[in-house]
Amino acid sequence: MAYPGMVLANAALGEGIETHVFFTFWGLDMVTRKRMDHLKATPVGNTAMHMPQALGPIPGMTAMATHMMKKEIAKLGFPEIPEFLQTLVDSGAHLWACKMSADMMKLEMDDLFDGVEGIIGATEFMELSEGGQIIFI
Repeated sequence: MAYPGMVLANAALGEGIETHVFFTFWGLDMVTRKRMDHLKATPVGNTAMHMPQALGPIPGMTAMATHMMKKEIAKLGFPEIPEFLQTLVDSGAHLWACKMSADMMKLEMDDLFDGVEGIIGATEFMELSEGGQIIFI
């Protein structure tokens, strides 16, 4: 699931902190139109799932973990990914897609969530966020 970065971005915005979020590698799925509604919580190799790793590869475990995670997130009142992203943008967050990841996945701006401001390289993001605090999750 992709909520940790969005929760921190939302908290920063609530404190009046300028917020830029850089989506790279599998994180780019969060802002890719065709994938953002189909994100999975995979138990394979995910020690945060608090279950024996041997159970992860069993057929149906990813679907079950995804269902359980979505159910718990909904209980807490958090919105689905697209709605949460829109809330961030509406609150002033700046969303950026990683150029290398976008190139690897053959993605262009038209493939991405409307709130993404551009596809930039990691160096450009470092320059853009110079003097700020960078958190990698």
